[in-house]
Amino acid sequence: MRIIPAIDIIEGKCVRLSKGDYDSKKIYNENPLEVAKEFEDHGIQYLHLVDLDGAKSKHIVNHKVLEQIAAKTNLKIDFGGGLKTDDDLRIAFESGASQITGGSIAVKDPDIFKSWLQKFGPDKIILGADAHHEKIAVSGWQEESDKEVIPFIQAYQKEGISYVICTDIGKDGMLQGPSFDLYKRILAETDGIKLIASGGISTFDELPQLADLGCEGTIIGKAIYENRISLKQLEEYILSKT
Repeated sequence: MRIIPAIDIIEGKCVRLSKGDYDSKKIYNENPLEVAKEFEDHGIQYLHLVDLDGAKSKHIVNHKVLEQIAAKTNLKIDFGGGLKTDDDLRIAFESGASQITGGSIAVKDPDIFKSWLQKFGPDKIILGADAHHEKIAVSGWQEESDKEVIPFIQAYQKEGISYVICTDIGKDGMLQGPSFDLYKRILAETDGIKLIASGGISTFDELPQLADLGCEGTIIGKAIYENRISLKQLEEYILSKT
């Protein structure tokens, strides 16, 4: 199971929110590159980079941060937040993203999202299935849709999606543990999906449990920044799997 730390960006700074609430913003570092380099120094190879300004303004904003991290580390970066147009995607990939995540766009403009999937292939495009009470949420989690999370993933699996990031918004940033039951059901009902668990990770012991469920990766945010899980623990976990 891949370990994927998260860096969320507002105004070029590394922040965390609770349940997607922008008013709960806490700045952890003024310099996201510094944070990314520290991850890399501990054997981490992947990064989940979220442009929260982009999610709010509905177009890419913090691509310079992406460019800087991609140029100065070897991290494989998946980038999301506000990607709405072909031009947003071009900027993201030219700035160094290995993959992009589309969430709101997959709900609100499925034709564009499907065209990206056809153009770039399933290894480059991740479906963001962010859910609140098992209903897909959009627009930086400011709105709830009427789409249920499992049928939503199943529909896109038929279109060729293989990577899915599922965040239970009620868990995100709360450090109360991830949605094991939801992930178990998703994996049972979507054969072959590469599921990346996100939201609520609070202790190191949850990681082997997610791996045992069959999650392909897990995104860890606040637990790292609040020192609930140390980078040394993650380094040893990664080494033990190689």
